Amino acid sequence: MSREAPETGEESKAGGIQVIARAAAIMRTLSEHPQGLSLAAIAQAVKLPRSTVQRIVCALETEYLVEAMGPSGGFRLGAAVGQLVYQTQTDIISLVRPYLECLSNRLQESVALAKPAGEKIHVIDRIVAERDLRVVFPIGAFAPMHSTSAGKVLLAGLGDDEVRALLPDPLPQMTRHTRDLPALLAELAEIRKTGFTFDHEECSEGISAGSVALDTYLGRYAISVVLPSARAARHVEAIQEALLACKRDIERAIGRTACQR
Repeated sequence: MSREAPETGEESKAGGIQVIARAAAIMRTLSEHPQGLSLAAIAQAVKLPRSTVQRIVCALETEYLVEAMGPSGGFRLGAAVGQLVYQTQTDIISLVRPYLECLSNRLQESVALAKPAGEKIHVIDRIVAERDLRVVFPIGAFAPMHSTSAGKVLLAGLGDDEVRALLPDPLPQMTRHTRDLPALLAELAEIRKTGFTFDHEECSEGISAGSVALDTYLGRYAISVVLPSARAARHVEAIQEALLACKRDIERAIGRTACQR
């Protein structure tokens, strides 16, 4: 009768990593199906044998990370997941600020983090550029969504009917460059393709800004580079490149898809 050789330390470590990866894949799959999934459906989604999935799900259920859905069958994420998320919901400002500082240093321009507040945006953090000619704005400031690049990238996450329901019609003209509703809707369609927009003095004379939307498990935000219009036009491409890179870095770290493979 042959006997299996004992696992070496490296083999044991590799096996443990594989189990964790498989458990993570199962939990990600369940997170995408809050209505729950059967063991067979989970196995098909993660491309593992049903017996392997059942063994891992039972272990997760013991830790309340997965729960059975009762007589109807199937499994969903358990209460412990919500508790872990609640306990780790660090302030978005603390998480994002190092990235904002890097972005500001890279471009030598002021940078803002904003969130939606009804039909306005609310600036919740900012880095002011250290240079002679710069834009300075207060934390806590509000501005209309329709006339700011930050507001427009956030509006682009909505459907046109939702935008119409949210914004007044006609739109208030903040400057002679502010778009009307048809022009705004056309621009939102383009933003949905590129993920970026730039406003030239649409909210305030002499000030321009470029923005991208930021999707995180803490919500949807906008990052903006705000600068004097006098030097804006020749830097749009560099601002777009830097903002999209910053967005990728942040979403890789704390985004909705941070753990996807």
